[in-house]
Amino acid sequence: MICEDRVVIVTGAGRGLGRAHALEFARQGARVVVNDLGVGPSGEGGSDGPAQTVAEEIRALGGEAVADRSDIATEQGARLLVASALEHFGRLDTLVNNAGFVRDRMLVNLSEEEWDAVTRVHLKGHFLPLKHAGLHWRAESKAGRPVDARVINTSSGAGLLGSVGQGNYSAAKAGIVGLTLVAAAELGRYGVTVNAIAPAARTRMTEEVFARTMAAPEEGVFDAMAPENVSPLVVWLGSAESKDVTGRVFEVEGGRICVMEGFRHGPAADKGARWEPAELGPRIAALLADATPPEPVYGA
Repeated sequence: MICEDRVVIVTGAGRGLGRAHALEFARQGARVVVNDLGVGPSGEGGSDGPAQTVAEEIRALGGEAVADRSDIATEQGARLLVASALEHFGRLDTLVNNAGFVRDRMLVNLSEEEWDAVTRVHLKGHFLPLKHAGLHWRAESKAGRPVDARVINTSSGAGLLGSVGQGNYSAAKAGIVGLTLVAAAELGRYGVTVNAIAPAARTRMTEEVFARTMAAPEEGVFDAMAPENVSPLVVWLGSAESKDVTGRVFEVEGGRICVMEGFRHGPAADKGARWEPAELGPRIAALLADATPPEPVYGA
């Protein structure tokens, strides 16, 4: 019960990873706002059903939950989402940004609409709930009320290393890492930690890939790709116990957790004056020879 009495928002909580997170938070004592528009795998349509179903599952477990269909990629929707937590439960302690969908294409086939739709739901859909939760926590802190808040953002290996055929998704997920680092630096003074995960799990977004590349697990064998395997880390990051961890990105898959280490200052050369283009070839070659080679892009 490491999240007992904490109030948690989970976006995209109607299915897949979000549903698993919401249920695990409830099992650990949290009161949960289950946010989901109920759209299809590519963002089409919409329904009250998924959010309502998960909220009912939580209540059947003896927990407290409310369904929410706010569009988190709009200013009004993000504001209403935070207001829903405050209206129903009187506070907000943890925000899990998880909502998203994919529209995969090779770059030369990717339409402007497909680019906009994916970056909107992932990147803008992280920024706006984070902004409005941050506004609430800043106000609480300035009013002298203690804040011990958490934000868990959802990036991806595609955002960290790239993924062939997912230029829009990879760019959005990389942007989420940058947003996480900035938010951790800016909101720490108000008692807020901000971290990100890069999960690998079998969901609607990945089921076709797994169907092509992996056999279904045998009965009784640990299913490393089950979404439920990701949730313990998310719940721990959303608890009071993680107060000393912020600005970090964790890769999580099955029973494996890895701290991802991003860009660092590597080998450098300083001439102390302006370089001539013709003299840079051998210098850049020497720097790259001393640098750590990049990990390969997924699908390359």
